[in-house]
Amino acid sequence: MVVTDLTIRKITAADHEAVGAVGFAAWAASDAFEDSYLDPDVIAKVKHEFTIFPGETSGDIFVAELGQAIIGWGARENEPDYVSDLWGVHPDHQGRGIGRALLFHLCALMAAEGLMIARLDTHAKNKGAIRLYERCGFTIVWRGREFSRSMGVELEKVHLEKRLAHR
Repeated sequence: MVVTDLTIRKITAADHEAVGAVGFAAWAASDAFEDSYLDPDVIAKVKHEFTIFPGETSGDIFVAELGQAIIGWGARENEPDYVSDLWGVHPDHQGRGIGRALLFHLCALMAAEGLMIARLDTHAKNKGAIRLYERCGFTIVWRGREFSRSMGVELEKVHLEKRLAHR
């Protein structure tokens, strides 16, 4: 079932706690787990990073809201053509078009700014996210290992890109 009464808007300070909770819940439910994800220190570090991210990012964060509840979010950080985060969907709401709506919203902003390409990356074992990104027009352009600052471990990652349409 696709959500039709979804609102996507810029984050406010009042949203920070909900954004952190949704991000951590989506991460914890991910199908991309490695052994390092089971380490209590890694789990605590990731939870902390999600908690502080909304208040510390210098980028744009957009929330997906259903009624009064934030059920997802996505962000652009560091570079204008880079989707830094799409921890966008609480596990209770996955598979309903919310991640797609957030991703298309971010890509539309980039295209309106005249950017030619949108970029993002994810864990190479995150099959659900990769499937979503490919269905939204992204293609894998790199696969390898990278250090995750937020987790403090090296992970197998993929980088994806999408050519943006211009009006």
